[in-house]
Amino acid sequence: MKMSRPGALPVSSETGLVDIQHRAEQYLAAGTIPAVETPGITGVKDVLRDYAAYLRSLVDLAGSRPLKVVVDAGNGMAGLTTPAVLGDKYLGKLPFDLIPLYFELDGSFPNHPANPLEPENLVDLQKAVISNGADIGLAFDGDADRCFVIDELGNALSPSAVTAMVARREIRRAKAAGEETPVIIHNLITSRAVPELIAAEGGRAVRTRVGHSFIKARMAEEGAVFGGEHSAHYYFREFWNADTGMLAAMHVLAALGEQDVPLSELGLEYEPYFASGEINSKLDDVSAAVARVREEFENDGVTVDELDGLTFTADDGSWWFNLRASNTEPYLRLNAEATNRGTLETLTDEVLAQIRQ
Repeated sequence: MKMSRPGALPVSSETGLVDIQHRAEQYLAAGTIPAVETPGITGVKDVLRDYAAYLRSLVDLAGSRPLKVVVDAGNGMAGLTTPAVLGDKYLGKLPFDLIPLYFELDGSFPNHPANPLEPENLVDLQKAVISNGADIGLAFDGDADRCFVIDELGNALSPSAVTAMVARREIRRAKAAGEETPVIIHNLITSRAVPELIAAEGGRAVRTRVGHSFIKARMAEEGAVFGGEHSAHYYFREFWNADTGMLAAMHVLAALGEQDVPLSELGLEYEPYFASGEINSKLDDVSAAVARVREEFENDGVTVDELDGLTFTADDGSWWFNLRASNTEPYLRLNAEATNRGTLETLTDEVLAQIRQ
């Protein structure tokens, strides 16, 4: 459950969540919740048609070339929203041949967990894309605020590549509307290709901590047009600075549909580096492991910053990696990137050797 203030402003531990915790603890201790002086009212309104029309007003898909699109809703909310937004349930038909997977709403998630971050949960979608000769596959999580993209060969397009792709489109749209230097937010684990593309397109990249409450707050503070995370959360100013997997998917469909190359070829432009993905190590002493890595890697030719965990960056630009401790579990998370695969493998092995010794 995500709590928000009016205007979809986030509520974090710094902006009221701790107060809510204390209030809940008081109610639990008392064994009762006092009645409010002025009761509220409840109402029911179906906004699905308006939601679909609004998203379509933000991304024009009518001129796309015909695309065969497999959508894995994972028995989550995308099973409700996809027919409305990308199909013809309420609005005119788009040039897409939609192939649905697991559109039935079922909170027990009988086919696979609705978490496309885990590779095993993408297998059904990958198989369906290949067997149907589809142009693209889309996988949504349970509440559809995340979207993962599969190309026509069954390979995943990284969330960093999607962030860069959407950033380019949003910068150009904002500039066409008169913004001189549109701001794009990215967290510190996205590929270095993201801020490089933002700069090349004439935007301004703002690097943030990981987490939706930090991203949303910075989006509002900076007036940013778009924000992306390595976890496939994508935030839009026109969506109240909130994250929406569907709007990100529409941008990818538009980018693919406006030219003739397959997605596997289009994606190469946005993934010039080699990334490890998130590697988790379960440890008894996380701080000791971090200290060992720092001692090994903090030297001349390496810059270290502490924005969110520790990020080590080679001054020659050949690699970087970040270490972050989980807030809820005894895990240390490693994300690394390098200019070539050999450097990445060597770097990852060396860091993990220090972490797990």
